[in-house]
Amino acid sequence: MVRTDVQLMLDVKAGDEASFELLLQRYRTPLVNFLFRMVRNREQAEDLAQEVFLRVYRAREDYVPSAKFTTWLFRIATNLALNSMRDTRYQKLEVSIDAPVTVDAEDGDERPLDVAEKHPNIEQHLVEDVRVKMIRHAINKLPEKQRAAVLLHKYQELDYTEIAKILSCSESALKSLLFRAYEALRVELAPLVAHR
Repeated sequence: MVRTDVQLMLDVKAGDEASFELLLQRYRTPLVNFLFRMVRNREQAEDLAQEVFLRVYRAREDYVPSAKFTTWLFRIATNLALNSMRDTRYQKLEVSIDAPVTVDAEDGDERPLDVAEKHPNIEQHLVEDVRVKMIRHAINKLPEKQRAAVLLHKYQELDYTEIAKILSCSESALKSLLFRAYEALRVELAPLVAHR
């Protein structure tokens, strides 16, 4: 029987190290991917993910399952990412926008986020590369909190209630935040729609 995240965390609270390892295996890849999209630096995302899990482990004795485990986990991750972005705002980061952003948990291979089809021809590949770059660039241009909301909504597929808790705002404030973000993306990505 597969144990829920809350059951695993309660077992961690009771001193079961193996349960913490299961949570780490379950959420490491999605967490690193989310953090990478936030901070746009693979090494920094790895460091932040490690810090997230360290904080989860340190808080194990005080853990009370009042919210979904993922809500708590991504709140910690979002706060760390936003703080990190503020700390490094004026530093120039050299990051390849083409860097793969997903890791296959089973074999550790890195793969690009979006692939149009199994065997695209060179023209399709170039068009897809341009599209992916434009989308990433548009998301990266969003203000920090809007970017976090979009990434949590579209890439992590969390619902409004969870995202509002993670970002410490009301659901109506979140909907307004997402509306502004999606409107900015719609305007920024209008050339994509025009060229299809």
